[in-house]
Amino acid sequence: METYDAIMSRRSVSRVEDRRPEAEAVHKLLDAAVRAPTHHLTQPWRFVVLAGAAREGLGAAWADALGAQGKDPQGIAAKATRAPVVICVIETPKAHLPKVVELEEHYATGAAMQNILLAAHDLGFGAMLRTGRATELEEVRAYLGVSAGELIAGFIYLGYPLQEAGPRPLTRRTEASELTDWRGWT
Repeated sequence: METYDAIMSRRSVSRVEDRRPEAEAVHKLLDAAVRAPTHHLTQPWRFVVLAGAAREGLGAAWADALGAQGKDPQGIAAKATRAPVVICVIETPKAHLPKVVELEEHYATGAAMQNILLAAHDLGFGAMLRTGRATELEEVRAYLGVSAGELIAGFIYLGYPLQEAGPRPLTRRTEASELTDWRGWT
């Protein structure tokens, strides 16, 4: 698949089969992630890859935190098992280093996540990036071993897409021409 085609055809896939991708394929996705642009080569990321019972552990930590707030613990725990693999992207900003701008660390981590999503699409996987409240829960952070100076940037759910009756249309986007002010091009 050509790069432009991958960008234009990639979509979030929330429904995947139970069949787990091979570890070798997940390694390829992580290799793509670390090729993301990173100012001063800080590489402000690390990954925790969960499969099998490890996803259930994530779900239990998530349910413990929100169950105490009156949420349905079973429904919360099930969210961690929506795909056979969950790639947890942990951002380790290096803003304490000279010349490193924290905002650039966030952008670099976002680019790493996009590389994972594009590589997954190219390899025929379904993937979806999720963030939300779970990224801030102390129980989830503790389960993943996230230190005080780190952030959970997101959870990438990964699997083989369920076969559907025909291709799903891409989500509508505002045309770039409506969002762009061209200057000096006349």
